[in-house]
Amino acid sequence: MSREGWYATTTLLGRVVLRGLEVRRDWHDEHHLPRSGPVLLASNHASFPDFVFVGEAGLSRGRRIRFLCRHDMWEVPVVGTAMRSMRHVPVDREAPAAAYLAARRLLAEGEPVCVFPEAGVSHSYTIRALMPGVAALARESGVPVVPVAVWGHQRLWPLRRHLDERAGLSLHRGVRVDVAFGEPFTVAPDADLVQVTHALGQRMTHLLEGLQTMPHHAPRPGERARWHPAHLGGTAPTPVEAEPLDLVPRTAVRPTWGPCASDVSTVRE
Repeated sequence: MSREGWYATTTLLGRVVLRGLEVRRDWHDEHHLPRSGPVLLASNHASFPDFVFVGEAGLSRGRRIRFLCRHDMWEVPVVGTAMRSMRHVPVDREAPAAAYLAARRLLAEGEPVCVFPEAGVSHSYTIRALMPGVAALARESGVPVVPVAVWGHQRLWPLRRHLDERAGLSLHRGVRVDVAFGEPFTVAPDADLVQVTHALGQRMTHLLEGLQTMPHHAPRPGERARWHPAHLGGTAPTPVEAEPLDLVPRTAVRPTWGPCASDVSTVRE
């Protein structure tokens, strides 16, 4: 099967599953994603199937997005073949240089590439500390960066609230998932990577909270909404409470965005 054949088949199977679960999907400001040419997308990471919805939103603009994902997905039979064929990029957090080079090659070929700069799911459902890789790639390549937020899908795969709890799939039907694209921006050749990453965190937070505060995503009065951030009325862990779960690399840029940013202690491996 050709590369694009794998992409089309996987997309079709995903749509069949989502239709069975009655998942509604809506895209916002997708015109910010250019229809051609290299572009670097930076998406939040609220649940494991983020790339499914961002990828489908990209198809609405005629773009087959190449994602940077955890390398262990390539070890799963069939899944690994599909990921390789669709030109997604495995990321080994212990040796991330290979993923950086692969993403740079894809951008040089004119491909849209999506990175999850949080380097892992955010158990507080806020934008946690960010890796500076997006800023570095954009500075070196000169391609535009488009911030992305996806929300609602976390109800299909709720995260843990504490270390002793196990996460798992939910068969909750009728979920609505929203994906929003922010305005593109470029990074100057002499830009400071930390400053750019702070600005990216602000942009991603603005986009994400714009989705989280939509009326159809708000918890019902009195509802214990573990799938919604604490500062917006949910019962997910706060950023401080989520630290033992998040396992953020030391090289990540500490938040100066979102709730309790000044109270989050230094990130650790």
